Amino acid sequence: MRLLCFPYAGGTASLFHSWQAHFPADIQICPVELPARAGRINDPMPLSVADLVERFLEEAAPYLDRPFSVFGHSLGALIAFELARVLKTRRMPSPVRLFASACHAPQVFRRPRPIHHLADSDFVQALREIDGTPDEILAHQELLGVLLPMLRADFRLADTYRYMSGGPLACAITAVGGSEDHSISRGDLVAWHSQTTGPFNLRIVKGTHFFLRSPGNKLAKMIATLLTEQPSAEIKAGMK
Repeated sequence: MRLLCFPYAGGTASLFHSWQAHFPADIQICPVELPARAGRINDPMPLSVADLVERFLEEAAPYLDRPFSVFGHSLGALIAFELARVLKTRRMPSPVRLFASACHAPQVFRRPRPIHHLADSDFVQALREIDGTPDEILAHQELLGVLLPMLRADFRLADTYRYMSGGPLACAITAVGGSEDHSISRGDLVAWHSQTTGPFNLRIVKGTHFFLRSPGNKLAKMIATLLTEQPSAEIKAGMK
């Protein structure tokens, strides 16, 4: 099985580079590098989550030839969800399981306030309050100047996301929340249940909204356990 991993707004594929050590050899971690960062710094950023999914599908075929699951954290969870919906609609191979981490269910998704359009100083202050961008980056004016367009583009995806109602997925969904994440309620996570006709479960891990970065990779170990215990019937269902 493969696990496709989508980062949060402003995140890079490097968030997942250490995960493989916590998974058995027959589960391959595939970090997804979004446009306008790292090795894709010159790629234009899509204007919407839907555009991003379409661009991903242009490159994704080689990764869909065996059972796969998808993981996304915060904005990444919305991307993973919309990807699963497009795959289902087009009768393409679908994920075995969707891991929606630190994200409201799409039908109740809301941003406290849009920030992508703010003036630079206000935008940087908003990033500090969210605590998703390391302080050493926010304090490095030259580096920040390079990264601000990418960060704005990422937050534009979240700020402008609009859920369109549709049929539920067939894959299993695991919603994951942080015990100290006050921006997302337990109800916001449980609401993911209505997005699938398959199994659903909820996991709460210690940490704030960015528990993904917690030392020890407890999140990776939990996901590895769930995928290792994945019933073979669910794997077959996901490949239909």
